[in-house]
Amino acid sequence: MDGALVSLFGFSVAMYITPGPNNVMVAASAANHGVRATVPHMFGIAVGFSVMLTLVCAGLGSALVNWPLLLPLFRWVGAAWLAFLAWRIAIAPAPGEGGRGRVLGFIGAAAFQWVNPKAWLIAAGAAGEYLSPNHPLLLQLARIFTVFLAVGMPCLLVWAALGSGAGRLLHSPVRLRAFNIAMALLLVASLVPVLIEG
Repeated sequence: MDGALVSLFGFSVAMYITPGPNNVMVAASAANHGVRATVPHMFGIAVGFSVMLTLVCAGLGSALVNWPLLLPLFRWVGAAWLAFLAWRIAIAPAPGEGGRGRVLGFIGAAAFQWVNPKAWLIAAGAAGEYLSPNHPLLLQLARIFTVFLAVGMPCLLVWAALGSGAGRLLHSPVRLRAFNIAMALLLVASLVPVLIEG
């Protein structure tokens, strides 16, 4: 295994496993609905982010750099969407309190990557760090796509297991609601570095 591949693998694990909007939403979903019901959400993140990352590395990122006004627009639209999702998580009814709410499925999770500010920062970093003009672009894109796709599900499963474990410990609706509010606040807090950097 060459050094660049090891570095890409380490980068992808670090980006997937560190707290961010995707992980918080997966943990909250698993706490409220269980891991099995959250699998399509996780698969949507893994596939959607890998596709988005590959397209950004293939040139969409440079197109956005050419129109600098689009970057703050993406950042603020993404922040508004995350704030809305945080609100939905915070007010989600606990089991036995009028329903379990909806689980974000494959399509919703895949589409979410396009407004996820952390995803855009990762994509920009990967494009700058892991593309070289000395190698065929298609092979490099295939490698980035494959590594991020392979790493995604195991890392997301860690967050789903944490959320599911928290859901089992939080037997009462009051405790589960407190957990949901904490996850919503963590989701909003994950926006702060992105917005400050912008």
